[in-house]
Amino acid sequence: MEMEEVKQKITENRSLGLDSLLSKVNGRTAEIINKSFNGYEISVEEGEHLFNIQDVDELSLLAIAADEMRREDVGDVITYVINRNINFTNICDTWCGFCNFMAPEGDERAYFLTMEEIAEKTKEARELGATEVCMQGGMHPDIDGRFYVELIKTVKKAVPDMHTHAFSPFEIYYGAKTLDISEEDFIEMLKDVGHNTFPGTAAEILDEEVRTIIAPRKIPTEVWIRVVKKAHKAGMRTTSTIMYGHVDRPYHWAKHIGVLRDIQKETGGFTEFVPLRFIPWKTRLYRKSKGKVRPGPTDLDQLKMYGVSRLMLRGWINNIQVSWVKQGPEFAQFSLTAGANDFGGTLMEEHISRAAGAEHGQYFPPEEFRRLTREIERIPAQRSTTYDILRIFNKE
Repeated sequence: MEMEEVKQKITENRSLGLDSLLSKVNGRTAEIINKSFNGYEISVEEGEHLFNIQDVDELSLLAIAADEMRREDVGDVITYVINRNINFTNICDTWCGFCNFMAPEGDERAYFLTMEEIAEKTKEARELGATEVCMQGGMHPDIDGRFYVELIKTVKKAVPDMHTHAFSPFEIYYGAKTLDISEEDFIEMLKDVGHNTFPGTAAEILDEEVRTIIAPRKIPTEVWIRVVKKAHKAGMRTTSTIMYGHVDRPYHWAKHIGVLRDIQKETGGFTEFVPLRFIPWKTRLYRKSKGKVRPGPTDLDQLKMYGVSRLMLRGWINNIQVSWVKQGPEFAQFSLTAGANDFGGTLMEEHISRAAGAEHGQYFPPEEFRRLTREIERIPAQRSTTYDILRIFNKE
């Protein structure tokens, strides 16, 4: 199947109506999709089946059904957040194979922002309308948890009401370990200085078969899950992510989504699910694999990811975000007709994906989000980090 063929088939089949489509597509795919419409949970095995769809009519049914479920779950509003990424350092000693952002200390690419620079970037972000700064960086061998606390204090001093969205579960684990305190105590330290939410990154694929290949020095699955649960139980919200399309398989994708769903059932702390395609071109994992590592998910894989995650997470995580940085604006726009409902953030500067070879990532103006949203006859709205609607743009 080619993507253009699938797009054409989706356009043709959308006018038929779901009942006609479900009868046209006989067999297990239709049964699974109908099961979700009737309010029953999709199993990991059923999710894997949907990821393995090869028939163009079945795939068009998945996309159209996911779009209808999106409409039932969250309506026709497409949201975005005005934010700024601040990657405070790229100096890191973890050496994840899928990352080309990191640099060893002393390397000509290495940098480490000062607190003064972070304060200035925060003030600039507010001047451009940002409600959030998202901060992540390399695992610098010379910093400890106190540095993360100072980052939050610096942002809050510069712009007191700026929302801080920072520190992955790996960074929470790292910060606590460097101070020889519990993860719960470190989370409380961050809360005490006004920190707001955590990004659920560093998840990659929540399966050790995959993690030991792509990031053997990162925290294992059980630690990621433990830290996220502790953050949620401390009253902190997080995003949830998947980074896919390398050595993983559809089974791992479905299993990963199932793990996130189980966490959400227990804690209710996830705000959204964000599929992130593997950007291969400049990474060690891809360049040294001798053809054993895929160059990211195909467009069809990405289309399936939005559809399957909408079905599997239904009723638990209802916000599903596209990534204009990794996909490009046009494909991100198309994905919003196949189960997703959020455009992500403006970013203003983004280094991690671009270092791996992505073509996009510097800045995406809010008016462009609104234009792309209106082109697919949906309603654009600016949101907060935690999905409170700040402004709906019903008209030009």
